[in-house]
Amino acid sequence: MILAPIILFVYNRPRHTRMTIEALQKNKLAERSDLIIYSDGNKNELNYNEVLEVRNYLKTIDGFKSIEIIEREKNLGLASNIIDGVTINIKKFGKVIVLEDDIVTSPFFLTFMNSALDYYNKNHKVWHISGWNYPMSSEGLNDVYFWRGMICWGWATWADKWEYFEKDPIKLKKEFSAKQKYVFDLEGSGIFWPQIVKNLKGKLNTWAIFWYASIFKNNGLCLHPTVSYVENVGFDGSGTNCVDSGNVHNFELNTKNSLNFDEPIFESEIAVKRIKLYYKSIKKTIFLKIVNKSKKILKKYMIIRSIANE
Repeated sequence: MILAPIILFVYNRPRHTRMTIEALQKNKLAERSDLIIYSDGNKNELNYNEVLEVRNYLKTIDGFKSIEIIEREKNLGLASNIIDGVTINIKKFGKVIVLEDDIVTSPFFLTFMNSALDYYNKNHKVWHISGWNYPMSSEGLNDVYFWRGMICWGWATWADKWEYFEKDPIKLKKEFSAKQKYVFDLEGSGIFWPQIVKNLKGKLNTWAIFWYASIFKNNGLCLHPTVSYVENVGFDGSGTNCVDSGNVHNFELNTKNSLNFDEPIFESEIAVKRIKLYYKSIKKTIFLKIVNKSKKILKKYMIIRSIANE
């Protein structure tokens, strides 16, 4: 099996970057894998020292077959950095495994990703391999399952699929029928289609939702492990497009060395039902956090006002 290169995107979070790389180094296939790191440039003088600290750390790492570090002279932003880095390397290698600087992996993450890439190579229905899965019950599910949605927290794909990637919210808005928007949005969940609209209006500048849209337009499916091989440690308010939502996305990681991929290639109804419930619970959790935070702010305001009136 020819291993896929690991493409890692980092910016200004030295602690997260260190956690990501140290976990990768513990992977069973790390010493046989090429690691290509894209370090985005600083946005302003405030970010300079953090970016420099990350770059200095990158120069000290080892434990991989080869390490290439690309230091961007200017700040491209997360979306442009990833689109460019993935496109360049997937044309060169034919397949890639992609990580950002806040993804902590199981020691068997690379084994799973490479095995899945090899097993589903040239399968016209499978477009995306995800290392993460929702924290849901595994009852009724096998080692892996398929569904329409794409998760970018540790993922992989092939050149013949990525060539269809297109970031064009204006075109999507014109092309997608009302029914397509509804299904794309997980039957009106309000999670996915609004991201397209926000990109169109300039309120967001993201890439992952457009990869999902590219897969969806071509009737592709995404493979997920029933038990996740990655943990996202970036939901502490430190990342681009990430808010502080606590640990609602994280759980114990998969330590299986091999999985059974003999799974019918169609969307799992059981998984989709549980994913819908998950998003409902997330919305409720975040709403309650906002309410509680608002109450605390109001309480502080009332105390200050009371002191001022004394």
